[in-house]
Amino acid sequence: MSPPFRAHPLQAEGVEGHEEPRSGVSVNPTAPGGFHGLDTLRVKSIWGPILAFSSFFHPFSAFPRFSLPFAQWFDPCPPAPRKDCQAIMKVLLLKDPKEDDCGQDPYIRELGLYGLEATLIPVLSFEFWSLPSFLEKLSHPEGYGGLIFTSPRAVEAVELCLEKDNKTEVWRKSLQEKWNAKSVYVVGNATASLVNKIGLHTEGENCGNAEKLAEYICSRESSALPLLFPCGTLKREILPKMLKDKGIPVESLTVYQTIPHPGIQGNLNSYYSQQGIPASITFFSPSGLTHSLKHIQELSGDNIDQIKFVAIGPTTAHALAAQGLPVSCTAESPTPQALAAGIRTALQSHGC
Repeated sequence: MSPPFRAHPLQAEGVEGHEEPRSGVSVNPTAPGGFHGLDTLRVKSIWGPILAFSSFFHPFSAFPRFSLPFAQWFDPCPPAPRKDCQAIMKVLLLKDPKEDDCGQDPYIRELGLYGLEATLIPVLSFEFWSLPSFLEKLSHPEGYGGLIFTSPRAVEAVELCLEKDNKTEVWRKSLQEKWNAKSVYVVGNATASLVNKIGLHTEGENCGNAEKLAEYICSRESSALPLLFPCGTLKREILPKMLKDKGIPVESLTVYQTIPHPGIQGNLNSYYSQQGIPASITFFSPSGLTHSLKHIQELSGDNIDQIKFVAIGPTTAHALAAQGLPVSCTAESPTPQALAAGIRTALQSHGC
């Protein structure tokens, strides 16, 4: 096995110089104290105020444009309006920030709809390995029936392979098209979005979990060639087992290892000292729970019973239950909309 390639913790988590969303707070591990908020006006185009001013005098306008918040004239991606709530509750999401096209993490924006102030703290980092072997396989799509991606990190491994060996141009000119002639299966919209960014067309993203994706693949796959499945050391065996049981060959290749994020304890300490005990904490993976639970228990003390624990999916919910923690909510699907709605319901007993 090739020696591991260790990504810088911030690179692995995708936290590189991003602008913090206005409807919440994200962790910047490089900032003093670990936290900073942002409530600034972003002027993205000179046309915003010009168009807004002209529409104010439009003959068919029933109401003046000044009825809009001033900041929305300048920002094509304004924060979602918050619903009425007597007090803003604070929720903690144990995941790395991921910006969308508007420069905001979609989970923070969606929770802002319900008047919830979310903070993101990354709890996992990653080491990448076997990249030369992975690149060799990616360079020969004729030997495979397609690809399977079940995590953003597996997609990141593709990018690292191409960058490390200066194969990006070869990928764009030939390999990308050859892989697109085959099936590229993914779990979840977040992973699908990343796969799309490297030029591949996806299917199966609405399945939501490995079991449903395996069923989807079994209903469609007929190739005698194996599916290439880049994965991590903590992958569940259910997907490859279900496929092999149906006679669909799968070639798994471990391309990354999950390790604790080096800033977990410091960032949690900063959060609790500055913002107190959160109303809710969401876990996004069993490994994230493993690496953060001890610190959360120590910081929460006897008040841990007042926290509503939330899971992004059934696997994480089972891990929470196995630790003896009550699961107040499991998101119906691993999406910002489903999670925000679930957290809001779980917190209704708090009178918000």
